[in-house]
Amino acid sequence: MLSVVQSQALQKTMDSPICLIENVDGVLRPVPDAIDHLMKIRQRVVVVSVVGLYRTGKSYLMNKLAGRKDGFALGDTIQSKTKGIWMWCVPHPKQADLTLVLLDTEGLGDVEKGDSKNDAWIFSLAILLSSTLVYNSRGTIDNQAVENLQYVTELTERIKVKSSSNASSSEDEEEGVDAQFVQFFPNFVWAVRDFTLQLRIDNRDVTADQYLEHSLELKKGTDRRVMNYNLPRACIRNYFPTRKCFVFQTPASPENMVRLESMDEKELCQGFRETTDTFCNYIFQMSRVKTVKGGQGVTGRMLGHLVKMYVETIARGEVPCLENVVLAMAQIENQAAVEEGLKLYQSCMEPLKTRFPVDMDQMSDQHQRADQQATQEFMNRSFKDGNGEFLTMLANGIAKNYAELLIQNDDASEKKCQDLLRDLSTPVSQKIQEGFFATPGGYELYCDLHDKLVAQYRSTPNKGIRAEEVLEQFLKEKSVESNSILQADQKLTDSEKMIHEEKKRVAVLQQERAAEEEKRIELQRTMEDDRRSQEEKMKKMEEKMKEEFKQQQEEFEKALKVKLQEQEDLLQKGHKEKADLMEQEIQELKKSNKPEKSGFWANVMPVVDTLLKVGEIFSQYKIMKSFSRK
Repeated sequence: MLSVVQSQALQKTMDSPICLIENVDGVLRPVPDAIDHLMKIRQRVVVVSVVGLYRTGKSYLMNKLAGRKDGFALGDTIQSKTKGIWMWCVPHPKQADLTLVLLDTEGLGDVEKGDSKNDAWIFSLAILLSSTLVYNSRGTIDNQAVENLQYVTELTERIKVKSSSNASSSEDEEEGVDAQFVQFFPNFVWAVRDFTLQLRIDNRDVTADQYLEHSLELKKGTDRRVMNYNLPRACIRNYFPTRKCFVFQTPASPENMVRLESMDEKELCQGFRETTDTFCNYIFQMSRVKTVKGGQGVTGRMLGHLVKMYVETIARGEVPCLENVVLAMAQIENQAAVEEGLKLYQSCMEPLKTRFPVDMDQMSDQHQRADQQATQEFMNRSFKDGNGEFLTMLANGIAKNYAELLIQNDDASEKKCQDLLRDLSTPVSQKIQEGFFATPGGYELYCDLHDKLVAQYRSTPNKGIRAEEVLEQFLKEKSVESNSILQADQKLTDSEKMIHEEKKRVAVLQQERAAEEEKRIELQRTMEDDRRSQEEKMKKMEEKMKEEFKQQQEEFEKALKVKLQEQEDLLQKGHKEKADLMEQEIQELKKSNKPEKSGFWANVMPVVDTLLKVGEIFSQYKIMKSFSRK
């Protein structure tokens, strides 16, 4: 049986691939239905793209990764079947909390298309969107196969890491861009199809990975021919953090290749089946979650934003900038995180509204739980909110909601208490109209009924936070009535009447103090709620900033490790000049990893200063309400 997580993931997957980015007459456009589908995926995504020359069997590998024999169009002619970029979202076979997104790209070098610039953008998009890039080719990894990867040499012209405004000069921007690509580019897998040679170099057996690295070795020399030979190889070595190679035998005889999609697995070459299984297991186990600059994991929704932003940028004739896109996406995601946090807070408080009025303990406890859950929901989704702009929006939204709920609870308490006192005092009012107390000793009878009324009022539960204040107003209103009965009672002497008046005055004063204490406790609790809420948000913000800094450092350290290994390999192969150039790249990479020195408190204090205070909002409401009564 499927787990709950797997069942939820299955609801967001597809029965078959759909077009994600269409290519119409050389113009790339995101497909709204595909974007809508991505927007529904809340899980993080592992994105695997396949690129390569047209008619090299790219789609077959993607169908295998999807666990299906059909899906992506295979075709059996020399015409390319895939146009644009097609997408298939399936449950990740190894990790239930992830979604596997497969991207099958339009074949490069399609003679019917005749537009190499369009190929370059398809290739660039595959890199920008994926966490693993599979390059599919046929035959061997010879010089022609490497030169077919010409698009990798144009990436500096088609992808920017930083915006121009954040580079001290255009030279600075260009100088460090190669070094930083390795931080953000996907893992690279070269799939060599229909491989018929033996894996031997210099009369010794080698692995497919060693075969790839041997094919990417640089030649010594500085003439144009050597530089042209080295350029695509150097780009592959410098840009991609990890490289892996698989060599596939021809799956079937030439006459059977046209029906590859319908053939039974047992009819395929055993060696081909074994390599395919190994390839799939490697992709499932080693492909990481798609991340953006800063190490932030990408969800399906975020991937949808990335697709739209990248394609729309290309359509405007501009070069996609990783920094700008991440900042723009952070704005969108953080705003959505605020809205989701507020929605969760409101849903958590909703059951309490049906029970209004409630006492302050119940209000405060439920608010604290709802506030913590809403803040955590925000933190789970938000990123790059370093100045706390969106956390402040959430905190202020929660404060307003809580203040409104306090007001509603306050009003509900007032109404319930007023209704209760009106019901309890109705029999007394009727007796006054009937003249029941207009006799000697009537005041004593009135006081007896009045005291019972107050006692019954006090014993009635669940009156809410206005019980004492409403009783105070009631006693003041009834003081005229009480005094009239007192003065009319002929049984009492003047001195006795003065004693009763003093008792009544003391009782009213005591009730005033009780009402003031009720207000003080209420205000103190709202102030305590404010303090706890601020502390919780500062704690969560500090944790979030530490987490993002850790992600950034892990991203940097991984890239630095790759560069240092590449430098060591160059030195071992005798490429001292290239190793020296690599040292410059390493220094540029280190320069790009300068964390902000402002510290946590420099970021968090402005947040504290702009947080709304529930107690202040509620107090203002009380003042306005008291004026409205006058």
